[in-house]
Amino acid sequence: MIERYTRPEMGRIWTLENRYRKFLDIELAVCFALADKGIIPREAAEAIARKAVFSVERIAQIEEVTRHDVVAFTRCVAESLGEESRYFHYGLTSYDVVDTALSLLLKEACDLLEQGLENLASSLRSQALRHRDTVMIGRTHGIHAEPITLGLKFALWWDETSRHRRRLQGAKEAVSYGKISGAVGTYAFLDPWIEEEVCRRLGLKPAPISTQILQRDGHAELLMVLAIIASFLDKIAVEIRALQKTEVREVEEPFYQGQKGSSAMPHKRNPVSSEQLSGLARLVRAHAQVALENIPLWHERDISHSSAERVIFPDSTILLDYMLNQANRIIAGLHVYPERMQKNLELTGGLVYSQGVLLALVEKGISREEAYDLVQRCAMRSWEEGIPLKNLLAQEERIAALLTPQKLAACFEPQHCLRFVPLIFERLGITK
Repeated sequence: MIERYTRPEMGRIWTLENRYRKFLDIELAVCFALADKGIIPREAAEAIARKAVFSVERIAQIEEVTRHDVVAFTRCVAESLGEESRYFHYGLTSYDVVDTALSLLLKEACDLLEQGLENLASSLRSQALRHRDTVMIGRTHGIHAEPITLGLKFALWWDETSRHRRRLQGAKEAVSYGKISGAVGTYAFLDPWIEEEVCRRLGLKPAPISTQILQRDGHAELLMVLAIIASFLDKIAVEIRALQKTEVREVEEPFYQGQKGSSAMPHKRNPVSSEQLSGLARLVRAHAQVALENIPLWHERDISHSSAERVIFPDSTILLDYMLNQANRIIAGLHVYPERMQKNLELTGGLVYSQGVLLALVEKGISREEAYDLVQRCAMRSWEEGIPLKNLLAQEERIAALLTPQKLAACFEPQHCLRFVPLIFERLGITK
């Protein structure tokens, strides 16, 4: 299922081929930095760059013996080199390569996620403009409140995408560091200039200080941001699911020709894609918890984070890429039913306009407490007996003495509640 909607570019980032390609890019950058420093012959660096190749299959064969992927990688590459192989992986520890490569992979993944957010933002903006004036009931606690527009929901979500994009950009910066500082971060066999030069070549920043590894707070920050974005998509999905209920049916996620909703009930059109988003968000949030637990490690490094990271980084980025794609598809193709919205708006017989009547009475000089009690007494009877609120209010002597029939009727006009919607859109910068 996920493969159908995930862009292949995200999957390719996490292939062994791409991972080992990053390893080689880092090793070659180190060789040329060493040559620039006069530590190894330039001819050797050039020969390594010209001849070095690897095979994922061969690395796997060697790893069967070494039980160490980086050693397997260096030995595989060495098989393609001659005498110059002694300068390959010169002065490095495994995680100089592994952690720096991980930073490059995460940057690539973040770039694709940024594109996904931009696509979703574009669809949300289009729907916000299309439905700016599509009136529907607002709900608080699941209970009818006052009128809103469907466009306001889309505008709210669009505004949130801007914050998520900023968060993601910040988190990408937090993981855009490399380290070439040796086994415990002291530059025992390579000086800091090598690290600076290698990071410059790779488009990373050198970590000001490290141990054998880059510290995991930056990685946890990224996973937390991915979890926040996943929860945002979950929020959208939950709203669509709620509005798609049979008794509500104000919007509906796309349902395609030939699609089936149930093996037993031919009539079903279930919000399965939105439900998938809610379920997958739980996985991404769980991965964020793992990233937090990867921060405390023994001394200058242990390996307890490594196995978990081989799961949480590919899975979280691939899942979120899929979720963004799905959410964009749902929003762009959402079915909207304004007629049903109008029926639901009238469902309570005008109860949702109670605050307007309350304030109109206050304007006539009575206390807010008295006005509240007057309107509430009529509202409770309206709930229980199904009599339109306006009729009951008109029969209340105290209210009739204060409000003319015209003034009372004006309290039941939805446009009064919505007169500032254009201003909200203007404030957001969502204009046609």
